[in-house]
Amino acid sequence: MPSRRGQLASVVPRDSKLERLATGFQFTEGPVWNTSEGFLLFSDIPANRICQWSSDSGVKVFLDPSGNSNGLTYDKEGRLLICEHGNRRLSRIEKDGSYTVLADRFSGKRLNSPNDIVVRSDGTIYFTDPPYGIQPERQELPFQGVYRLDPVSKKLTLLVDDFERPNGLAFSPDETVLYIADSSTRRHVRVFDVRDGGTLGNSRLFAEIRSNLPGNPDGMKVDVEGRLYVATAGGVWVFSQERKHLGTIRSPETPSNCAFGDEDWKTLFITARTSVYRIRLSIPGIKVP
Repeated sequence: MPSRRGQLASVVPRDSKLERLATGFQFTEGPVWNTSEGFLLFSDIPANRICQWSSDSGVKVFLDPSGNSNGLTYDKEGRLLICEHGNRRLSRIEKDGSYTVLADRFSGKRLNSPNDIVVRSDGTIYFTDPPYGIQPERQELPFQGVYRLDPVSKKLTLLVDDFERPNGLAFSPDETVLYIADSSTRRHVRVFDVRDGGTLGNSRLFAEIRSNLPGNPDGMKVDVEGRLYVATAGGVWVFSQERKHLGTIRSPETPSNCAFGDEDWKTLFITARTSVYRIRLSIPGIKVP
C-alpha cells in the first residue's frame, strides 16, 4: 500500500491496490508497454529471456535467448531496443524480425554491460553502462559511462564518466533535463541539463535514497506532470519536480524498475525480483512510441 497517503492522494486513487500479475521468475527488469498491441514486455535476466504479459494471454516467452537482456524500450519507429546485459551490447529488433547491433564498443574497447535505456523524441538513444554483468577482470573501459547514440550518424558519445553504478534514467516531460540514478553506495539520483546537441551539463543532486530497507535507486520513469518514480528500497518512491519525496508505493519485493502502460497510460507496472506487479494511478506517464 502507498505510504504518506495524503501527499500521494493526487497520484494514487484511494481505492487503488497493488496487484501481482505474475511470479516465479529469477530477476525481473526492463518493463516496457507495447502501445500498438497492448502488452507488457520485461526481462528475466538470469533466465536469459524476454517475457510478454497481457490481460488476455497472461505470460509467455517473447525472446529466448535475449543476451541476458536488462533495459528495454521502443524507438520512434516502434522497434524494440535491448540492453544486452550479458552480451555487453545495445541491439535492436527490426520490423522484419531481423537483428541489428547498435553499439558494443567505445574507443575500441568493449562496453561493460548496458543496463537501462531511454529514447528522446528526436530519436536519440541514451543508455547507462555499469559493470553488473561482468567480472572485474573482464572490464576493458576504466569507467562506468552514460552514452548518447545518434540515430543517423550512429556515433556513440560518452556523456558522463563519474558514476560508480549508473543505472535508471528518464527525461522530464519537456526533455530539458535528464535524471540518472547511481545504484552504488551513493544511493542517489542526479539531474542534468540537456544542452543543444544532446550533451549533458550542470550536474546536481536531485534526491538521496536513505532507508534501512534493501535496494538502491534503480529504474525510473516520469509522469506527464513531471513527477519522478524511482524503483528503490521498499517500493517506488515518488518525487515532485521540486525534489520533495511525496511518498512510496510499497511493494512486497524490492523493485528493480517500473513502466507506465495500458490504453490511458495510467497503470504503473513494477518489476520486483521474482514478480511483476501493477497499480492504477490518477496521472498518466510519458508515452513510449
